[in-house]
Amino acid sequence: MSATSSVIEFVLSSSINTFPEKVLSEGRRCVTDGIGVILAGSTEECAHIVQEQIAAQGGTEEATIFGLSGARAPASLAARANGTAGHAMDFDDTQLSNLPDRIFGLLTHPTVAPLSAGLAVAERENISGELFLEAFLTGVEVECKIAEAMNPRHYMEGFHSTATAGTLGATVTTAKLMRIGPDELAMALGIAASLAAGIRLGFGTMTKPFHAGRAAENGILAVDLASRGFTAGHDALEAPWGFFRVFGGGFDENLLVGALGNPFTLLDPGVSVKPFPSGSLGHPSMAALLDLLTEYDLQPGDIERITFRAGHNILNPLRYFEPTNELEAKFCIPFVLSSIVLRRRAGIHEFRDEFIQSEEVQEMMSRVSVQFDEEIDARGYDRMRSALDVQLRDGTVHTTEADIYPGGPERPLTREELHGKFRDCASLVMEDSQIDEVLAQIENVDELPEINDLVTGLSPSQADPTASI
Repeated sequence: MSATSSVIEFVLSSSINTFPEKVLSEGRRCVTDGIGVILAGSTEECAHIVQEQIAAQGGTEEATIFGLSGARAPASLAARANGTAGHAMDFDDTQLSNLPDRIFGLLTHPTVAPLSAGLAVAERENISGELFLEAFLTGVEVECKIAEAMNPRHYMEGFHSTATAGTLGATVTTAKLMRIGPDELAMALGIAASLAAGIRLGFGTMTKPFHAGRAAENGILAVDLASRGFTAGHDALEAPWGFFRVFGGGFDENLLVGALGNPFTLLDPGVSVKPFPSGSLGHPSMAALLDLLTEYDLQPGDIERITFRAGHNILNPLRYFEPTNELEAKFCIPFVLSSIVLRRRAGIHEFRDEFIQSEEVQEMMSRVSVQFDEEIDARGYDRMRSALDVQLRDGTVHTTEADIYPGGPERPLTREELHGKFRDCASLVMEDSQIDEVLAQIENVDELPEINDLVTGLSPSQADPTASI
């Protein structure tokens, strides 16, 4: 069986009635986290620009743009807006890998693209919560398996897999909701393979979150065209000029054919739910530094210097050393460590230009240095390994290695921690009473008669004079 035909068979045969309960539980957690970061990200400047551009386009009001009062747009454009918002803070979950030749934690941000596409289409088509969750989980599984099967040079040489594999995940979720047949699905995958794009040059800019929005939009566009008879090349994934060959130089067939749902990626190796709205590769050291500060009750004035050591897998993506804004700061080790020292947290309120550019942060960052560590690099990229040397002004040096972090497989967020993150995110656009209601609906999303019962509550209760879409 070819890669494309195996995906088609899985999509057409998958059923929520056969999904393990643990998969359903993890899916609800992903939806909770994904909607939370969409709501928070809807307040970011990059999200506002996308919202304004969509408003200028106009169109049929099919689906809700979250975080704005009464804002609606064509389903594909609503998905673009919500997908961009969902990745705007770099606070969305990350796919893990068990394979030593893959870069751990750098496969995809798996939730936002299929979630944004799925919510928009489910609203347009008046789909039940059960069918929405089924389609979302199917899209996430295909996206993750494609990302893992792809030759790792795809990411290493500059493609952003959240944009590329995310487009295919959004396509599958949309196709499942639209109930298209095998021929139309083959065409939709072919269309999506041509639409998929996104390069890592955009990291630290507004273009990176736009990748997730565009992936969600492209998934809907591909299915809408295919359902009308639009054509594309067959065998879109494995053909000589197909997705895998062009984007990565090939793929490992055994990681896709026969591997879909066997086991589900959400179960093994799982996904990480981010505790910090920044590049996940810095999270182990951020957590380790926070533990050290707490254990020894260290204050900013106690610290002479912090030396961060890591391999290329960490240092190449986290490439900013003197950030000028919050987007660059998300990929800046000196800033994230300085925030932990100064505030003992690095949350949505710390990633603000005013704090980043403040004198206290600039001074603290001058005490943080970043070094390439040959020994850590030689141990491979199957973990997010790094080390910290914290030199105190009294001459004491605390050294700690880090590769475990909150939200990861060894330290998953508890239900209370996940709810705390959701409340923090949603509080930017909602009142507490509205947040309680939305959380209850999300946790029982597959029991909703229509997904509209949820999405209509994802706008702020107060009027927003800018919501002219």
